[in-house]
Amino acid sequence: MTENIPWVEFSILAPVLGASALARLRDPEIARKWCVIVCGIALFFTMGAWQDFQFLQANDAYGSMRLFSQWTGKETFVIDQVSAPLLPVAALIYFLTTVATVRTKMRRFSFTATLVSEAVLLATLSCKDARWVIGLLAAGTVLPYIELRTRKKPARAYRAHMLLFVGLLIAGEAFVAREGNERIHTLWAIVPLFAAVLIRAGIAPFHCWVSDLFEHATFGTALLHMAPMLGAYAAVRLVIPVAPDWVLRTMGVFSMATAVYSSGMALVERDARRFFAYLYMSNSGLVLVGLELVTPLGVTGALCMWLSSALALCGLALTMRSLEARRGRLSLLDFRGLYDHTPNLAICFVLTGLASVGFPGTFGFIGSELLVDDAVVAYPYIGVAVVLATALNGIAIVQAYFRLFTGTTYSSSVSLKVGVRERYAVLVLAALILVGGLFPQPLVRSRSVAAREVLEERASMTKSARTAAE
Repeated sequence: MTENIPWVEFSILAPVLGASALARLRDPEIARKWCVIVCGIALFFTMGAWQDFQFLQANDAYGSMRLFSQWTGKETFVIDQVSAPLLPVAALIYFLTTVATVRTKMRRFSFTATLVSEAVLLATLSCKDARWVIGLLAAGTVLPYIELRTRKKPARAYRAHMLLFVGLLIAGEAFVAREGNERIHTLWAIVPLFAAVLIRAGIAPFHCWVSDLFEHATFGTALLHMAPMLGAYAAVRLVIPVAPDWVLRTMGVFSMATAVYSSGMALVERDARRFFAYLYMSNSGLVLVGLELVTPLGVTGALCMWLSSALALCGLALTMRSLEARRGRLSLLDFRGLYDHTPNLAICFVLTGLASVGFPGTFGFIGSELLVDDAVVAYPYIGVAVVLATALNGIAIVQAYFRLFTGTTYSSSVSLKVGVRERYAVLVLAALILVGGLFPQPLVRSRSVAAREVLEERASMTKSARTAAE
């Protein structure tokens, strides 16, 4: 193994050490500044890990967690073609969310918990071992629940779904380990993992907790918990390698139905947070549809869409969060006329919103195009449903834009202009969306290699199971 700087290790340890230091601070303004610095350091390390991985052209991560491997006796945390770009994207989401947190949100947004959750997330994305993935996915569900209980908000729906999610993961992996990889797994192993992925991704009928979380938790916490799309990560690590084709087709049907249903709900929803929750669920469903096609083109499109949706939805959420900081909870029932006060936010709302539905010239266009092309060839009805969901999402975003920024003249004695930090956060995401749309070749090439790796792993495990069965 090539010796190099342990970028992955440092990226996880930085927020852990930062959280331990921030726990002693009581001034939220100072805590925010240090949180921004720590998140920036973690982002730097994840970028270093990604670039080092690309330079070495490795199949698995070069710099495993050497400190942890001394205790566990094996390489616990590694990255591969799938997870290498996910690490900097996740770190960037945390960094920009922290940067864009204004004073009115500071006392409700825990910076210590944010750093802890970032460490857990980065560890999850840099882990391939099924048992570690399950443990870290379970750990990631705790902090949002603590926030709901601390703020005395309803937590029953979130608690019930997350307990079921963790229980199904443990049960499914227990049967997989018991049966071993040398045989075709039974339904006792596959179905629990299948259902757990549906829950974490917000797929119907296990979706009500997503809108409930966005409604009752702070917008920042809900965004950080959902934007990286860990349901798709659980599918790649736990389900796709071992599930038979009919299970993946069934998951695809559930995901596609959720994508269409959620896009329709986003079109008629009148609460801004719930509107965003349905938009997220629709995008999450579309990503899972591509993964479950298990074809090179479909998986490539899904992996591209995974990255683009995470960035685009983050930008859209930060825009709405900035509006909330000035106007309180937003309703889409009436016209707000906020364009004259916040033209920058209006432009970013349109740009990030259209990028999330794959508008031409944006980061999400290539992924959506690849997904539609392959879905139409593989299953024509799924291709039609993908187009329908995308169209409804686009209409919903344009309608929300008109409701928030046009239609009337809004007068305020207090300035509603965005600050430098918020403008920086949304403009960085807008620039990434445009650059990714104008120069998509590196992204597509990288995701194509990752897709082949996923399919090769599935093929090798399926082949060994069938050989043992014969």
